[in-house]
Amino acid sequence: MVPRPPASDEAISPSAPPVPPGQVSALIAVLGALTAVAPLATDMYVPGFPAMGDALHASGPAVQLTLTAFLAGLVVGQLLIGPVSDGWGRRRLLLAGAGGFVLFSLLCAIAPNVELLTAARFLQGFAGAAGMVLARAVITDCFHGADVPRYFALLSQILGIAPIAAPVVGGAVLSASTWRAVFVVLAVLGALLLAAVVGKVPETLPPERRHGGGLAGTFRTMGSLLTRRAFMGYVLVLGFTSAALFAYISGSSFVFQNVHGVSATVYSLIFASNAVGMLLGGVAFARLAARVRLNTLLITGLTVSGAGAVALLVIPALAGQSLAASWVCLFVAMSGVALIFPATMSIGQHLGRSAPGAASALIGGLQFLFGAAASPLVGLFGEDTATPMAVIILAALALAGLALVLLARPWQAHGEVTARPHGYSS
Repeated sequence: MVPRPPASDEAISPSAPPVPPGQVSALIAVLGALTAVAPLATDMYVPGFPAMGDALHASGPAVQLTLTAFLAGLVVGQLLIGPVSDGWGRRRLLLAGAGGFVLFSLLCAIAPNVELLTAARFLQGFAGAAGMVLARAVITDCFHGADVPRYFALLSQILGIAPIAAPVVGGAVLSASTWRAVFVVLAVLGALLLAAVVGKVPETLPPERRHGGGLAGTFRTMGSLLTRRAFMGYVLVLGFTSAALFAYISGSSFVFQNVHGVSATVYSLIFASNAVGMLLGGVAFARLAARVRLNTLLITGLTVSGAGAVALLVIPALAGQSLAASWVCLFVAMSGVALIFPATMSIGQHLGRSAPGAASALIGGLQFLFGAAASPLVGLFGEDTATPMAVIILAALALAGLALVLLARPWQAHGEVTARPHGYSS
């Protein structure tokens, strides 16, 4: 039988911290790295698509399918591994995920044809999902109070910046070797993470706090989260915001290089500056979270991002295409995203504290599902103007706003944590 969750997740009392305070910094560093490796693996090999097609005698769509397969593995992996960890514990699944990521990265590196590469990419994404989904669950297991949003701010910055940095890192590898070397580099990173998990990540979910009832009971618990209006409201806010972020990632190169005519080098600088905006937004969130309500920060983030998206759509219509305007508007929009991500993660995990792995699975799974769905939309609606990207970003943020108002209802102060940290301090 599945243990009945408390009437309110706020009422759950944390157990004793499983890691000595002096080891918290190392634990957070490993969790951050686990969060980064899958987003890095998503796009690192993208600059090598043409060479990959030639080497494997594959068409462009067939090569692009390897990216879709990875994202599918990432979504499915989170939705399965997260809830299973509530019954089995975190550590052994983390070890299996890191080990599998190494194995499947090497399989990608030696794949003789695009069909095997596609299958290996799905498995690589599935294995890489363990680090992402369980990092959030481990934080929920170990930390309480204002520590939680501070650490989720770090993870959200990584989730926002890693996909942006991935093509740059991949380009550097490809300048020295072939596309197969990218997967060898990912295998090495996976091996380093495996060693780090062995040495620095203990089991954070003791047997007495695990869910019984086997796999069926575990997924019934996950199903119960789907029926909780406020929890799903915040999950949808995060999902739609991720769609806006991925629309920016996939469409900005066309806007700046095709529409505004900048070089690849200048575009990289623009991309990097917007990543700095996300970093600054994350730092601001971490500093404010102990003093300002998370729901207030979430509303602020949506307002800032929405203002940037509206300006991105309106300014070209009124004054014509402008490189500076597009740059500033996207900087503003991405800075707001940096407030939305950690706020929704913190609130969502707090509301789902009775089943942290299942909550993390829904948060991360829908985040990447919505992002993957939005990525190709910009190209489908045209690449000769900034309007399609602006419309998609604004529409995604508007849907996030609707989910916030209709489902999450932030005025009810769901998921707020106490201002004073409990548990660890780094």
